[in-house]
Amino acid sequence: MIKQTKIMITGLSLAAIMALSGCTNTTTPKNSEANMITAYANIAHANYNDALNDAKKLQLAIDAFIANPTNDTMQNAKDVWLESRESYGQTEIFRLSNGPIDAEEGWVAEQYGALEGQLNAWPLDENMIDYTINAKGAKTSGNIIDTKGSFNPGGEESSAVDIFTITVDAITDLNENGGDANVASGYHAIEFLLWGQDQDYSNFLKDGITKGALTAGQRPLSDFIEDSNADRRKAYLQAASQKIVNDLTVIAKAWEKGDSTNYRAAILNKNSDASKNIAAKDAYKDIFAGMGVFIKSELANERIAVAVLTPSEEDEHSCFSDNTHRDIVTNYQGFKNILMGTYNGVAYGTAPIAAMNDADKAEILKLMAKIETKIESIDMIAKTNRHFDYQIRPNDPQAKVIVHLKNDLRKLGDKMVTVAAANGINLTIDEVTDADETKL
Repeated sequence: MIKQTKIMITGLSLAAIMALSGCTNTTTPKNSEANMITAYANIAHANYNDALNDAKKLQLAIDAFIANPTNDTMQNAKDVWLESRESYGQTEIFRLSNGPIDAEEGWVAEQYGALEGQLNAWPLDENMIDYTINAKGAKTSGNIIDTKGSFNPGGEESSAVDIFTITVDAITDLNENGGDANVASGYHAIEFLLWGQDQDYSNFLKDGITKGALTAGQRPLSDFIEDSNADRRKAYLQAASQKIVNDLTVIAKAWEKGDSTNYRAAILNKNSDASKNIAAKDAYKDIFAGMGVFIKSELANERIAVAVLTPSEEDEHSCFSDNTHRDIVTNYQGFKNILMGTYNGVAYGTAPIAAMNDADKAEILKLMAKIETKIESIDMIAKTNRHFDYQIRPNDPQAKVIVHLKNDLRKLGDKMVTVAAANGINLTIDEVTDADETKL
């Protein structure tokens, strides 16, 4: 069994960051925007390579489980999945910035394919992938696993896909085919296949199925040994893990050093095709806006507020494994990495926060300290007492803490307007808010 080495919220002290970057306390940066972009690109390069290496370890663990399906090899695959989320969770901050992970138009989208939806789409309709237990205690059917032929996931403009053999191409074609909930690939598809459902259909507060605060999904090993569809589940796991490696390889190459044709070269204004180069001010406006939208509309709103205010276990980010507390930790850490110019405790160059004046800097650091206290409490309670799906219940004292965390994270997103201004970039509140975020 692999022992997880989970990250805690880290970052160099502001004094250390400023000493390393050569910044002083002034609203006018002493270092060029290009240096900040270089630091950003170097963090992306390191982070995505870590995620890719962890995905390869996950693939090996799944292969070992498939070759010899035992309780130990199944648990090991789960452990390695959890470990792989530690690095990938931090990469989420590179979203929403017109970068290679999810750019929707232009040459970046054409070259890299906006793979975020293939890698990390959620929440998913698990009934599309495999059976679940319904409110009457019966297994559902009509899913990818038990359909040996043509499968149409349903939904708007959905199309049928041949799944007689479950392959990388098949799950790629099915992913979000007919709607955002029709998720067939990525980390959460693997999560569901390994853990199974973690949900009480009859009464959310009763928890008649999962049987305990520290119990995630309980898929039986027999699903991979004795069941008539055991071989199809094995094939699905292998295809899904191979696809994660394939997709992360594409994104990691976008940030690779020494390639004059990739996104890294373009953001550093060194692409051999000059038409692809991105001006520093445009790049940093995208980066700061993306950071604001991610922390405010994605993490605070979609991943935290929707779950706690509904309350809905199904709207947890990692509901099958009960790993949502770690998603919150790593997603916030990714934001902090860029703001502080660090990764894994190492300074990578100019920190955007270092350009702020003392008053604004103190205010944002005070807000971040409040946020980190709340995130650490969610994480610690989840590890020792009750998972996030219990903490969001209206009668749990942590529910108020989580609501306050949501509010503080939204304030932090708005602060990106001030951070951007200190670095010579004009942003508005609207530009750090997703106009399509769920209204609560």
